[in-house]
Amino acid sequence: MALMITRRFFLAASAASLGSTATANTGVQVSLRPVARPGTPVSPSAGGGLAGLLQRANLRGQVICAVANARTGARLEDVGGDKSLPPASVAKALTALYALDVLGPEHRFQTQLVATGPVVGGVLQGDLVLTGGGDSTLTTDHLAALARSLKSAGVREVKGGFRIWERALPNVKTIDPAQPDHVSYSPAVSGLALNFNRVHFEWKRAGQHWRVSMDARTDKYRPEVSVARMKIAQRTTPVYTYADKAGVDQWTVANRALGNGGTRWLPVRQPAAYAGDVLRTLVRSHGIQLPAPKITKTRPKGTVLAVHQSAPLSVLLKDMLKYSNNLMAEMIGLSATVARGVNVSSLAASAAEMSRWAAQTYGMTNTKLVDHSGLGSASRMTPHDLVGALVIAHRTGQLKPLLKPVKLRDKNGREIKSHPVKVAAKTGTLNFVSGLGGFLTAADGTELVFAIFSADQETRAKIPRANRERPKGARTWNTKAKRLQQDLIERWGSVYQS
Repeated sequence: MALMITRRFFLAASAASLGSTATANTGVQVSLRPVARPGTPVSPSAGGGLAGLLQRANLRGQVICAVANARTGARLEDVGGDKSLPPASVAKALTALYALDVLGPEHRFQTQLVATGPVVGGVLQGDLVLTGGGDSTLTTDHLAALARSLKSAGVREVKGGFRIWERALPNVKTIDPAQPDHVSYSPAVSGLALNFNRVHFEWKRAGQHWRVSMDARTDKYRPEVSVARMKIAQRTTPVYTYADKAGVDQWTVANRALGNGGTRWLPVRQPAAYAGDVLRTLVRSHGIQLPAPKITKTRPKGTVLAVHQSAPLSVLLKDMLKYSNNLMAEMIGLSATVARGVNVSSLAASAAEMSRWAAQTYGMTNTKLVDHSGLGSASRMTPHDLVGALVIAHRTGQLKPLLKPVKLRDKNGREIKSHPVKVAAKTGTLNFVSGLGGFLTAADGTELVFAIFSADQETRAKIPRANRERPKGARTWNTKAKRLQQDLIERWGSVYQS
């Protein structure tokens, strides 16, 4: 039973109506000068060369970059190529290579319903265990299919308990503790996830009050949940507060922020309880009553009554890179580390293992990551490290087909569909941090690999935790960084044609 996640749900789960996410990735946006016609010779020193281009950009903070010939590996030019900055979501490109090497492109993650006793006359004489296998794309639709399969297996009653096993991967309460509590791009991580570990909060004006709901919705289902609760507080700020109260995600929201109505995805901190809560509701719709779920530390042994398989890893990675989904990156990266036989209890420990693998496999000796998604700003990567890995990846042909095309735009922000330079790359955006790394094809077919990292770390360090979703000045700075990225791409596409 392999059900695919819909594009509409993927996009909806990645957005929040009360504000933009700090990790939203967009293409480079503005062309600052005309592109040379194919075949037109451009001197590397024109316009003051690379140094002159960077000086004219006048981007506050640091900019480091490097470019090389994809076929020969010859380094063409760089600025600060051996220096390191936060890669942001560009780190996901390395996570993809790590997972492909360890797990293989056809690997699928499984979520199972396991019976610890026999089914006699429709009665399960034992426990029913929802068993997570590291599938980051599991949705309410998939749980509904598992519930139907349970009924089809002849189960009408469960004599024992209802248990949840999530220990295929370590349990982490949030990807990056430095992020505000309410941002949906930093949810909990474990071996079991549902709806990207996000719960849907909706509010509607009802006279002088509001009706609120917390549910695990998809296009087909909207089961309300009890493990995440919302109360309206009489205040202006903060907009949200969060507390873990006896294993329940207890939220409050400021009444002054609600208006007449709206929706938002909030992060889930109790992923096993969340999935168990939703499955219990869905199973009840088939006439099967389950007791309240309990978390088990021991992997269940017994008969598999129903199973959901994810799409192949290559498909998951393409979606992960396209939508820059942090939870997918963390769960896939952790799964690769576990498959290597390394026992880890944190994202940082698993990322350190991936960094060691990158040093051994690609010579990335100056890359030190703290997670698999790039959300943690303490991660560091050098342009030379990434360019060297991309040269090898170009030879194997594994990564480029998974990367999305980067749109090059004119001064009005419109896509230049006939642009002679084509780019497939991974973007990376945090507040006052911007990265881009990937493959560039010049007008004459010359293929290059490149890495660009920029950061204003001094300004970023001054942002209070509560304001890190949309800090003042971040959008302007990041837009300017993306303008510089396109300028560099157009330079390299013109200067380094054959």
